[in-house]
Amino acid sequence: MTQTQDTLSAVSLAMAESEPDAFADRIGGSFADWGFAVVADHGIPAELIARAEAMSRAFFALPEAVKRAYHIAGGGGARGYTPFGTESAKDSDISDLKEFWHIGRELSAGHPFTPYMPPNVWPQELDGFRETYLEMFAAFDKAGARILEAIARYLELAPDFFVDTVRDGNSVMRLIHYPPVPEDSSAVRAGAHEDINTITLLIGAEEAGLELLDRQGNWRAVTPKAGELAVNIGDMLQRLTNDRLPSTTHRVVNPAPERRGISRYSMPFFLHFRPDYLIETLPSCVDDGHPNRYPEPITAHDYLQQRLREIGLI
Repeated sequence: MTQTQDTLSAVSLAMAESEPDAFADRIGGSFADWGFAVVADHGIPAELIARAEAMSRAFFALPEAVKRAYHIAGGGGARGYTPFGTESAKDSDISDLKEFWHIGRELSAGHPFTPYMPPNVWPQELDGFRETYLEMFAAFDKAGARILEAIARYLELAPDFFVDTVRDGNSVMRLIHYPPVPEDSSAVRAGAHEDINTITLLIGAEEAGLELLDRQGNWRAVTPKAGELAVNIGDMLQRLTNDRLPSTTHRVVNPAPERRGISRYSMPFFLHFRPDYLIETLPSCVDDGHPNRYPEPITAHDYLQQRLREIGLI
């Protein structure tokens, strides 16, 4: 498909219930054109979003020493707190202007994925933190599964194709705080990058700053309304589909001068394949005009480790 829209138009996830094929065409077409979609009516309760956002602000307002007590040295940022100035975009030596907290999937005792997915850590200073974010994690997971079903339909796969691929997957919810930006800063809140995972669901993009790079090389603002999700394709799904669904470069630019003193908060959910899933190009995405760009299969875990090294987290 070719890009014909000046902006991304929201598509209602409620449409997936009544018109699943039409919804799949709309959201799949948006992903194929842009690598992004804006999703309304996603089913995550507004009250839960508000509670999670308030809890995030409360955590990042804690003293620096308290937050750093939850930094896990050598953990690659997989769980707990990652301090300001740690992560950078691939091939960049300038750190992003952000700090963040990671929450992963809770596994049962003796689960076979335990070696790949460390246990969560929880701040003791905030009542309800664990309960709020486990509820939020489950809500993101449910919305993501519905979007993956639509992607499967768009790719003319069985609607349940992705169910097993992401079962107990290594998904991560990230709470991000972008502090006020100094006037003379040479860095940006998040440098140009692509996401590593399968798909990303983002709450908090209504605050200006998120931009995607279109096929013509232009930066375009992604501007969902309050409560809507910005959803994008990650590198793992791009690889699986032989670039039919692109993992689009995006960034978070610094605010206008009048808003430099205001913090920005967002909450992305990086939905991942299960660690042992073999990412092997879908045969239906390979033909004479589209030769296989990824002839060597790789497990989701090995691919994740490779990319985390590239961005400086391990």
